[in-house]
Amino acid sequence: MNDYLDEALKQLADQVRFAPPARRQEQIARAEKLLGEIDANRRYPYSWVCYRLTDFRPTTHSELVFSGETLKHDLGVFIRKVGRTIPALPVEQLPEPVLTLEEISKKFNVSTKTISRWRVRGLVGQRIIRNGRRQLGFPQSVVESFLQNHHDRVQRSARFSHLTDAEKESILRRARRLSQAGGSLTEVSRRIAKRLGRSVEAVRYTIKHFDQQNPQQALFPALAGPLDGSAKESIYHSYRRGIPVNELAKQYGRTRTSMYRVINEVCAERLIQQPLDYIYHESFDDPAQEAVITAPMPDLDKFESQRRGMKAPKDVPAELAHLYETPLLSRDQEQHQFRLMNFLKHKLHKLRSSLNPAEVRVQDLQQLEELHSQIEAVKERLIKSNMRLVVSYAKRHSNGENLFELVSDGNISLMRAVDKFDYSRGNKFSTYASWAILKNYARSIPDEKNYRERYLTGHEDVFEGRADWRSDESEVVAQAEQARDRINQLLSQLDPRTRDVIRMRAGLNGSEQMTLEQIGLHFGITKERVRQINVRGMKQLREKALAQKVDLP
Repeated sequence: MNDYLDEALKQLADQVRFAPPARRQEQIARAEKLLGEIDANRRYPYSWVCYRLTDFRPTTHSELVFSGETLKHDLGVFIRKVGRTIPALPVEQLPEPVLTLEEISKKFNVSTKTISRWRVRGLVGQRIIRNGRRQLGFPQSVVESFLQNHHDRVQRSARFSHLTDAEKESILRRARRLSQAGGSLTEVSRRIAKRLGRSVEAVRYTIKHFDQQNPQQALFPALAGPLDGSAKESIYHSYRRGIPVNELAKQYGRTRTSMYRVINEVCAERLIQQPLDYIYHESFDDPAQEAVITAPMPDLDKFESQRRGMKAPKDVPAELAHLYETPLLSRDQEQHQFRLMNFLKHKLHKLRSSLNPAEVRVQDLQQLEELHSQIEAVKERLIKSNMRLVVSYAKRHSNGENLFELVSDGNISLMRAVDKFDYSRGNKFSTYASWAILKNYARSIPDEKNYRERYLTGHEDVFEGRADWRSDESEVVAQAEQARDRINQLLSQLDPRTRDVIRMRAGLNGSEQMTLEQIGLHFGITKERVRQINVRGMKQLREKALAQKVDLP
């Protein structure tokens, strides 16, 4: 399956996909190397996994520990999904020989379907261009590593052949004796397969086929009664790890339809339980507005024309050239995209609320997945069109060696800001995102040895600014870079204690955002007094800005 079993690696992949292509390729290589080292019977902390992939130790998910089996699955998904974001390379540019799907099939005498199952178990491929045609390739080192770790599996697949009648009779005779001794279908199949040198799947199929054709003499009559919750969870996890439905149906003595019903039920329950944050607007419940909201983005043709003509300036490093692939959105385009994203989230929320997991249909799950895909597409466009804003701040705060780390850290704040921004207020998203990025840098930069991931956006008073008058891209970036200077100038006009309280409360003093109680302990006053000082200071800040005709962001 192509879904993550744990949300942590999914979040890491979401961050990585906006890194420069060279960095993405490097992290895929790290993931491939790590995949070959994982022991399915051991457990691994997330902080160690993140360090192996990125060279940084995160502060989030500090208590999370993966099982080896879960980690192997999610690393495979990580490699495949991040790999899809990297352009295919000509085979001549690769550092080692690459085998195609057909070449591996011929080399090991297995079907391409078998290779597809191997991919789920760790045989990682990448997109290549050979003879002018795009196709899937497998580096020689990856193939050799897979062969070493799964030698028995490869040998069993290679020697597979059709069973003779004599072999079938031998299987059924042994199965009858073992079933009468109390063995389960799975246990019996494994013992006979090992004894006869056959695959477990072939033995199980032979037994089940006999039972279907001879119900009165069945060796393992179909099980009766409903499945309990633990069995359903086990079926769902097995399916997501790539075990075919046919095999699950045989293992649990159920039909394929029953297995799909269980999988859909558990999947629906998980989707319904996931948190979904969005900014509601009354127009979302007006049927007459749906056509307007879901209409194509204003000036879409012009936007696409600009996108095709986008080129990075000559002085931009090659690693950052991909940031110039998406033009800045106009005011109307930005409003349309934010409204569309939140409308789609509202539809998703309503659909989830109306579902009964026990009666969910395939069409319902497909609709859920389609809404998720649409939301991600809109969100990605908003992120890509504003990523140069992150770079502008990263350059100002970089010491020359940590630019890409600051860009990566700032991208997290940008992605969080996209989810939290209220488009209906008429404010500039660039201003809102600027403060999210600056607050993150104010805390993370003083201690560069610790890699910090912070999601720190919200409805601060300083965000309740003026309506949006959109100019060109360079002006927007310049205005965003002046935001912190304007606030610092106004703060300098307040008394020292009020100024310090506001900076501590907002996290603008180079440390983490402090609570009212922490600030009170610092000054030796009550937290209620701290709250009063903060409220009064913010009021003074707005009054001084109005008197001096300074626009707050």
